[in-house]
Amino acid sequence: MMEIVFAIHHAATWSLVGLIWTIQLVHYPLFAEVGSAGFVAYHRQHTRRITWVVAPLMFAELVTAGVLVFWGSREPWLLASLVPLGFNWVSTALVQIPLHNQLALGFDPSVHRKLVATNWWRTIAWSLRGVCLLVGWLG
Repeated sequence: MMEIVFAIHHAATWSLVGLIWTIQLVHYPLFAEVGSAGFVAYHRQHTRRITWVVAPLMFAELVTAGVLVFWGSREPWLLASLVPLGFNWVSTALVQIPLHNQLALGFDPSVHRKLVATNWWRTIAWSLRGVCLLVGWLG
């Protein structure tokens, strides 16, 4: 059973690594190209649709990490990966969601720049999580 949880955890994390890089390099930069007239509707659709992808993966990643730790997994790679996992949840709740809430009212170049800049934090953190899991798997 632990192997299944471990596999789900890896799959969720690596899916999020790929997704965050796509959002960082493709989606967020393209916000500036939408135009002010259609931005609110575009942003609403982006947020609604991306949530259906991101939320289940983030919850799967969090729950499987908790299960692995609860069941006694104390590998250094897993414990180290919990720091960026927690960081991503806090950053999402306290930084990215409020910035998206501001953009939901209309495109603001300064808010957009802040979203792109601060999202690098999550991009790096998820990438570090992926590296931690890879090191654990290879080790």
